Amino acid sequence: MSNSKLIFFDIDGTLYNSDKQVPESAKNAVRQLKNDGHIVAIATGRGPFMYEKLRAELGIETYISYNGQYIVFEGEVIYDNPIENSTLEKLSAKAHSNNHPVAFCDEKDLRVSTKEHEHVKAGIGSLKLDFEVSEDKAYFEGNDIYQALLFCTQEEEAEYKSSYEDVYFLRWHEFCTDVIPTGGSKAEGIKTLLDKMNIDIKDVYAFGDGPNDVEMLELIENSVAMGNGVSEAKAVSKYVTGHVDEDGLHDGLKRTGLL
Repeated sequence: MSNSKLIFFDIDGTLYNSDKQVPESAKNAVRQLKNDGHIVAIATGRGPFMYEKLRAELGIETYISYNGQYIVFEGEVIYDNPIENSTLEKLSAKAHSNNHPVAFCDEKDLRVSTKEHEHVKAGIGSLKLDFEVSEDKAYFEGNDIYQALLFCTQEEEAEYKSSYEDVYFLRWHEFCTDVIPTGGSKAEGIKTLLDKMNIDIKDVYAFGDGPNDVEMLELIENSVAMGNGVSEAKAVSKYVTGHVDEDGLHDGLKRTGLL
């Protein structure tokens, strides 16, 4: 249809509520959007294997994973940007010497250097994954790693930040930070996807809540920050809706006029 829009949803804190569940109001809203002929997509820091059930449940085949490093359009991979192996080797060695666990994420799995560390239990535990995480401290050696997780505090992160040029650090948990290729973001991922889909950016909407959503919400004029979002996300968004636990996503869609 000619007035078809493309809507990007973040997962954690946007589609997922505090219990890592999709509220019924959000499910119904996504169903309504699709029935009206709109395209629904995901833009997340998670890997694709972490939200397979969610995609199946909502019927979503276009998604941006790992903050823009792995992009799928209608089930087909159109872009992937792994971290340099030499960088991962140096990061792993430094982290190991500091007793800081590291997790390596490719398109199909997440492996952590050690499972029994308190920071790993807290960080990975907060994601409420539906699978058992395996150990493999050398997983990066034979696989394309799109994002690493470094388990340390914000203070401890400082010495890493000055050590690598081709990655940057994006904190999402008290004890965990994402390690992402420099220049990569959800916003850059959206630009890549729009080129492929030949869609005008004026017909794009974006919903998010976290620090990794700020560039996306700034890029997209029709942006919606969740009520539970960080202040930086709210500051760059056109709309601020209610808390994710209080039907915020559904209400945000109404505010934009999409519902």
